[in-house]
Amino acid sequence: MSRYTGPTTKLSRREGEELFLKGDRSFTDKAARRLQVKPGQSQSNFRQKYSEYAIRLREKQKLKRIFGLTEKQFRNNYIKAAKQLGVTGNNLISNLERRLDNVVYRLGFLSSRSEARQYVNHGHVLVNGKKVDICSYIVSLDDEIGIREKSRDNVRIKSSLESVARRGVPEWLELDSDKIIGKIKRLPIRDDFKQPIDEQLIIEFYSKL
Repeated sequence: MSRYTGPTTKLSRREGEELFLKGDRSFTDKAARRLQVKPGQSQSNFRQKYSEYAIRLREKQKLKRIFGLTEKQFRNNYIKAAKQLGVTGNNLISNLERRLDNVVYRLGFLSSRSEARQYVNHGHVLVNGKKVDICSYIVSLDDEIGIREKSRDNVRIKSSLESVARRGVPEWLELDSDKIIGKIKRLPIRDDFKQPIDEQLIIEFYSKL
């Protein structure tokens, strides 16, 4: 599976806001200062005018990069959301939030989605007691997400659980940090996603292609 392997800070700088791709390091003052300079620019006061197309493209790129998806993966998620009942933008964000790699991150088992993706791929994650190594697996109501017993003493997992209080656990999830088990209390809704995204611009972007 193809994935972005370059510097993640550059992605946040390109969008002009923190996408929280570097785990706990995304909360530092240094990370905030870097956002003031676009990639390839040496001046912090650089300004750029965007066309209507570019504005919609940037919004799509922002959400795609937050969840660490390729263009094909993101487009497939959009097509699926458009076919579902309800509001397409809400469906899209809810489906992305329910991805297994994102749930592992949201529960605080790992400090970033990229780390969570790696651990899912390597078979460290359990869903209802069974190993699931597919990052795009969509969790359901009342599913229990855990870490296999042999992996629970992993330094990265312990460190992330200790710092989970900083970013918190979303209301639609329930975490038992002692047992390293999370539960899907309810399905996520649009308001559970706190990062500033205008999903209507994404819908408009794809509708014009």
